[in-house]
Amino acid sequence: MLNNPTPSSDRVWISIRPHDLQIEVPAGTDLLTAAQRAGAHMVSLCGGAGSCASCIIRMLSGEVTAISALEEAALASLDLELGYRLACQTRALSDVEMEIPPRSLVASQRLQLEDQTSDVEPEPHIVALDIQLDSADLQDLRSDSTRLRQALLERNFSDAAFPLAVLRRLSHQLRDQDWSLRLAIRGKEIVAALPAESPLLGLAIDIGTTKLALYLLDLANGEILAKVGALNPQVDFGEDVVSRISYATSHEHGLEDLQSVLVDTLNTVLEDCCQDIGASPQHIVEAVVVGNTVMHHIFAGLPVHQLGVSPYVPAVSEALDIRAEQVGLSIAPGAHVYLPPNIAGYVGADHVSMLLASEAWVTQTNLLALDIGTNTEITLITNGRLYTCSCASGPAFEGAHIQDGMRAASGAIERVHIDEAGIHLQTIDDQPAVGICGSGILDAVAEFLGAGALDRNGGMVESHTLVRRREKKHEVLLLSAEHSGHGRDIVVTRRDVNEIQLAKAAIRAGLEILLHHAGVSHDAINEIIVAGAFGTYLDVRSAIRLGMFPDLPLSRFRQVGNAAGAGARQMLLAPSTRISAASFVDSIEYVELSAHPEFTSHYMQALFLESRLALS
Repeated sequence: MLNNPTPSSDRVWISIRPHDLQIEVPAGTDLLTAAQRAGAHMVSLCGGAGSCASCIIRMLSGEVTAISALEEAALASLDLELGYRLACQTRALSDVEMEIPPRSLVASQRLQLEDQTSDVEPEPHIVALDIQLDSADLQDLRSDSTRLRQALLERNFSDAAFPLAVLRRLSHQLRDQDWSLRLAIRGKEIVAALPAESPLLGLAIDIGTTKLALYLLDLANGEILAKVGALNPQVDFGEDVVSRISYATSHEHGLEDLQSVLVDTLNTVLEDCCQDIGASPQHIVEAVVVGNTVMHHIFAGLPVHQLGVSPYVPAVSEALDIRAEQVGLSIAPGAHVYLPPNIAGYVGADHVSMLLASEAWVTQTNLLALDIGTNTEITLITNGRLYTCSCASGPAFEGAHIQDGMRAASGAIERVHIDEAGIHLQTIDDQPAVGICGSGILDAVAEFLGAGALDRNGGMVESHTLVRRREKKHEVLLLSAEHSGHGRDIVVTRRDVNEIQLAKAAIRAGLEILLHHAGVSHDAINEIIVAGAFGTYLDVRSAIRLGMFPDLPLSRFRQVGNAAGAGARQMLLAPSTRISAASFVDSIEYVELSAHPEFTSHYMQALFLESRLALS
């Protein structure tokens, strides 16, 4: 393979294995962009900046730009002579054939849809009214809307309001449905005109930075008719919120790109979901959408540049009640979309939703609630007061920045245990191991520490039998190449341990700042709620051993699953809960960690690997 700096033609062909995809692109296009345009969804945790080493490919043939120092450092653990490169840093100068290894593909993830919260009794805030009209003829020349409005008056519905989107479809619907309709009435507003006896459906969406969770409900009885998880397609533009903000602000149509790819995916998933239950997206007459502040803003098409610079101020913090058509959501034409209030900074409506569903906000005890992810939100509730902060815990818990890391997909190591017999592994779906996900790497580091293979600084103990030295670096072999699913060793390196230290220290430091701010000791904590997909699957014992959580009895911890999605469902079915959420949001005191004088000292202390950290 030559590294000729001059393209041999204006356009080149990129062939992608093992997908058998081909695409023609301008010469000089980076291979990550080419793969994404061809439909190969590659992991790109940093959004193509070259800093995360997640978009690894192997060159099979063709001329590309020379390898850079940045790539050499990122790919130090791989054999460069075999053609490994970073797709985002490699530009095609001629026709190219490349291979995408499994670790670089966005795999089908295990997406958390379940929760351990209670749904509410539905409140009939949208009324279904079946109505039969007389057809128009030469003796009755009333307009269609007048005919319908007068029929409503006969049913004691006065001053009905018809959104333009409903009126645009009304004439066709009346004639196609033999002048028989089911109206969905919200207050005095007609939000949909449907075939007679159509179900009135509601939609709850939790937009995570990495994952989407959608729930279709029968508004009449609150039954969940369908639920589905999907990847947030914005991962192609960057894994974390900072990368998304950067893309939105550095590209001319960046915000529009992020918003449209998200809504397009939601509409596609909704169409499939409705088909599965014999319904139509037009039957969805109300929606509630939650997400962190950045996801909230992108969905609504609000500017995000101010969220990327100090003092990290949202464009909007109050609740929004908008029409679905304003954001491109293909549901009933007059349907409303409710977005609960944001708190401050990156702490958004999803955290509000979690606090609502877990009933944390009504507690009379000392309670900590954490929603763990790339960005972790923490709330402390004590003496009727609420304190909240946001921690940049990073994507390590999603498997990023880990040498053999991957998301929680089939074949990912999710549990690690060490005893006298050796290292024992459990993979998702019991498939051959091809990498390690967040819960697995957390277990591994905790088990290494317990076995004496790590010291409190995260250094590997060279004399320990588990530790080996490869290319001047220390690592622990989890699984040898002959037993793995891809024919390569799966290891944990000193750098991997450091990534977990950074992530868990950010969480623990934020937790400690809130406790000190409110004057609450560890022993005084009555309950710790752990939410979110990663929070569902982590082993609390491992988190305690590493010092991510305080050393408290396991009985004080409650893992609640996707409580944000549950809160969205509650606000969908019972509008009174929206009032409850707004009331406690107004009482929350937000603590900005970046400006806190004690954050650095707490963070540095929390880097140590030990269950009882001296953080007082």
